[in-house]
Amino acid sequence: MQRSTSKNEALIHLKKDKVLKKLITQVGEIKLRKETDLYFSLCRSIVSQQLSIKAAATIFGRFLVLFKKGYPEPGLLLKLSDEQLRAVGLSYQKAGYLKNIARFSFEKTLDYKKLKKMSDDELIDFLVQIKGVGRWTVEMILMFNLNRPDILPKDDLGIQNGIIKQFGLQESTKKELHKKMELIAENWRPHRTLACLYIWKYKDSAL
Repeated sequence: MQRSTSKNEALIHLKKDKVLKKLITQVGEIKLRKETDLYFSLCRSIVSQQLSIKAAATIFGRFLVLFKKGYPEPGLLLKLSDEQLRAVGLSYQKAGYLKNIARFSFEKTLDYKKLKKMSDDELIDFLVQIKGVGRWTVEMILMFNLNRPDILPKDDLGIQNGIIKQFGLQESTKKELHKKMELIAENWRPHRTLACLYIWKYKDSAL
């Protein structure tokens, strides 16, 4: 079993890459958080899709108000009508996806204590069984909620554009770009998640 490393050790490793060293120096410290409620995280992710941060927070807040304890228990969520979910700003499609998540939690499980022994790829394969939950969504949860340390979201436009710009890549097909990204990120293992966080953060701060 691989020994867990500290954040400082991860930074020392990533700074061996001259491009990342520049980004890390300019961005400064990035604080990590961990939230192991997979069910809640998936619900919030579905609500937030294709919305601004502000709009997503508003609609998710209205969604939570539908539940007396402010938590969307799967059984209670499945009892709500699509019209009730539409009334808080959700589309019919998102209402359906939320119910898919609730149903999956009953039929399979979304209990992280039972799932935490799964590898990253196993978790991705398990969770994308839920209609409406794609690979990118699961990768974001692995990175931002579960602090899985070695995720490279190759289909994320922010990461793609960040790597293209910072490493001076030429235009190429999606397949070729993925190969180039994997090759560059190979040197970041086993800390590709933290490397991507710096690429995102630098991109946002440079706007």
